[in-house]
Amino acid sequence: MGTLVVENLSKHFGGLRAVDGVSFRVDAGERLAIIGPNGAGKTTLFQLLSGMLPPSSGRIFAFGKDITKLPAHRRAALGIGRTFQITNLFLKLTVLDNVLLAAEASGLTRFNLLRPISSYKYLLAQAEKILNQWGMWDRRDVPVRSLSYGEQRQLEIILTLSQNRSILLLDEPTCGLSPEEAKSFVSMIRAFSRDFTILLIDHDMDVTFEIAEKVMVLHFGRVLAFGSPDEVKRNSQVQEIYMGT
Repeated sequence: MGTLVVENLSKHFGGLRAVDGVSFRVDAGERLAIIGPNGAGKTTLFQLLSGMLPPSSGRIFAFGKDITKLPAHRRAALGIGRTFQITNLFLKLTVLDNVLLAAEASGLTRFNLLRPISSYKYLLAQAEKILNQWGMWDRRDVPVRSLSYGEQRQLEIILTLSQNRSILLLDEPTCGLSPEEAKSFVSMIRAFSRDFTILLIDHDMDVTFEIAEKVMVLHFGRVLAFGSPDEVKRNSQVQEIYMGT
């Protein structure tokens, strides 16, 4: 069984079938891009995978465990992390404080409200290591609101990594980025260890096809095509319905 397996997953909002009988699997270390027109069901699918929404039917397995009924925080504890279309950071705090809080939330120290975070030397060491790894240690004392939007998006992914997530759901990570920032993001994802399995939603086709090893196309909540980037590009239905040819 793959790292993430989805079986006949559906989500209905009244008469609207936002996700309609979706099935797929992703193996450890793979990079899967999920594309499709607006309203295709991509973000709803991410909400189902992360536990933000309950499915109407179907099942979800992660690491061989049925997580269909698990709430979002239990899925996060298993190793599923998600970024959002809009950055979800503490803008008034520094870069370092944001990383420390994220690292603390994934450990037992989250239950100790009387001891300052800075007193946990292993958390500081962990934060220093990950910020150095991604070239942001020199920005550690900068308030997040003073970062460029591209740096904020990068930091959001770093926070997910600091919480020991091994399945990453990246929702429109290049939205609002300049071409240079998007190029930097691609380099960052390519540098990820194969310990991380990545599912990506992005409207930037250059980014999508540069990162993805497999591509799934959604259309009206259903899987229209699934395969390698080249296979999907050659699919006549994808060309006609999604790419407008």
